[in-house]
Amino acid sequence: MCGICGVIGIESTDASERAVRRMMAAMLHRGPDDEGVLIAPRVAVGMRRLSIVDLPGGGQPVWNEAGTLAVVFNGEIYNFRQLRAELESFGHRFRTRSDTEVIVHAYEQWGQRCAEKLRGMFAFAVIEMPRGRAAVPERVFIARDPLGIKPLYCALVDGILLFASEVRALLASARIPPRIATGQLPGYLLFGSACEPDTLIEGISSLPPGYCISIPVDAPLAAPSSSPYWSFALNPAAESSRREPSDGIATASKKIRSLLHDSVASHLIADVPVGVFLSSGIDSTALAALASLARPGIHTFTVAFPGAQFSEADIARRTARRLRTEHSELTLSDREMVARLDEAIAAFDQPSMDGINTYFVSWAARQAGLKVALSGLGSDELFGGYASFQNATRVARIAALARVVPSPVRNAAAGFAHSANPQRAIGKFAKAAAAWIDPNALPHPYFFTRLLFPPQVVFAGQRAALWRSQPSSGWLSDSARQAASLDRFTAVSWLELRSYLLNTLLRDTDAMSMRHSLEVRVPFLDTPLVEYVLSLPRSAKLNNSRPKALLVQALGDLLPEEVVEHPKRTFTFPWERWLRAELGQRVSAGLKEWSPALQPHVSREFALAVWDAFLRGRVTWSRPLSLYVLNEWAKRHIHALDAASEPSNTVPAPAV
Repeated sequence: MCGICGVIGIESTDASERAVRRMMAAMLHRGPDDEGVLIAPRVAVGMRRLSIVDLPGGGQPVWNEAGTLAVVFNGEIYNFRQLRAELESFGHRFRTRSDTEVIVHAYEQWGQRCAEKLRGMFAFAVIEMPRGRAAVPERVFIARDPLGIKPLYCALVDGILLFASEVRALLASARIPPRIATGQLPGYLLFGSACEPDTLIEGISSLPPGYCISIPVDAPLAAPSSSPYWSFALNPAAESSRREPSDGIATASKKIRSLLHDSVASHLIADVPVGVFLSSGIDSTALAALASLARPGIHTFTVAFPGAQFSEADIARRTARRLRTEHSELTLSDREMVARLDEAIAAFDQPSMDGINTYFVSWAARQAGLKVALSGLGSDELFGGYASFQNATRVARIAALARVVPSPVRNAAAGFAHSANPQRAIGKFAKAAAAWIDPNALPHPYFFTRLLFPPQVVFAGQRAALWRSQPSSGWLSDSARQAASLDRFTAVSWLELRSYLLNTLLRDTDAMSMRHSLEVRVPFLDTPLVEYVLSLPRSAKLNNSRPKALLVQALGDLLPEEVVEHPKRTFTFPWERWLRAELGQRVSAGLKEWSPALQPHVSREFALAVWDAFLRGRVTWSRPLSLYVLNEWAKRHIHALDAASEPSNTVPAPAV
């Protein structure tokens, strides 16, 4: 696991190296163990290394035998041993035991199709130097893993292309003005995080998951054109999600167990200690059980809250005793949370309404001496653990009805319902009301189930047109079109994978864990497992009496009954209680000190109105917390003068 960066197009090698060194310094937390650079005419790349596999021999860049190809890489390749054997059969010679070296030989053997061969989480850059290391490189090939587990950001400035594992590393290059991307603020307000492939910094975008770019070095650089090498919705296997399984549910559950067992075993490969995030839920318990079978005495850890109405710690503790793991707990009090809130918020690479919990869990893992931890991310998306799987169907019915009811009637009905019971502005009713008022505001009913602020608030003034002109809005629309060919259950799975998981959970997990120099691995997002579960029809995965029934059937004998029967609880901190106590004072004061960079686009008055609405019980805690995090992030990273000097094509959102 590492942080990588590079610049293409600077004539001066000294200037290239200075930019790369600045970016590397900004990512020290991602790789405190080692560093490496490649400096050549018009190309410079660098990396910071967190040593996980082949501790003495895994330094980067890694070269091929002839010295004509080099690679810098962030992530883990779980099938590297199998690929190495295959490549050796073709005559390739290896100098190290690292998974990084497999990439450079795979590119040498298969060219740009090498990314299709890799099973894992990755972002890498291969530099072609066929005329030797002293000559100008010919091409740089960049790729990102199919599900976007590892990030990669790019920017083209004055004919120079920069890329890095973090947005803040690109800003550290001193070549990108830190201006807010006003077109992305609607996406943040809608969903609580910036929507890929855009970011909240003007001019910086991410390489989409499952995409690659090939960049000729000696030609004048233009905006690079990326292309997909993987998309399940475009895969012939997606056709089977509309058919009944020919081999039955029992066979499907056996296949899932086999795939998940193989995934966990491969995700345990490391030359450093590996542990498991353990909660009271099915997902983490399944991983801990499978990991314990593969490696007895594995480490598990969880977070507890003193005085909380519900704590995961008791059930997790009993599970750990049953599995005979080496178990640790971190007890996080209100006072400790407030004391360390600033450092948690500083860890965000991009702001998010989520992620602070991952910061503290990652800290707990590092306190336990771990460098690698397994997480259950991806299970809810594949097996239907979220309420969105039910709510999307309900919202679709409401939206269909709304399209045949005149707009004045819809608005009047919504206004009456709200005035009759203002508390209904919270939760599912508010999301259904947003679809009722404007059923065409978002490209698919699913997206209404993930709303933070409703479109009626976000799309004030010209924001709707501005938002729909952004690549991120196009990404959501394309995902919705792809979902149209899938059954209802699989469509929601696909949209969860392409939006909430990608934009919030994976990005936050990467930023927060790597701030602690911790590598988080996600076995449920192993590509063979993802493709197989997505290929199953709705009837194989949907059981109205039990969430994630197929996963429970696949692993039932490994799961304690109290875990299976326990009501699902999303892993989150007791924010409601904290925000009405000491933490609320911090948030209230922070919102009053509003960032001048944000004021032209999202006003201080709006933020304070949201805070007041929370205190009166009319909105959930996630709205003021998301604005607080956005404000603190902007104060750290955005130049107010740059933002204010540009004419705003948005208006402050109205009060709620």
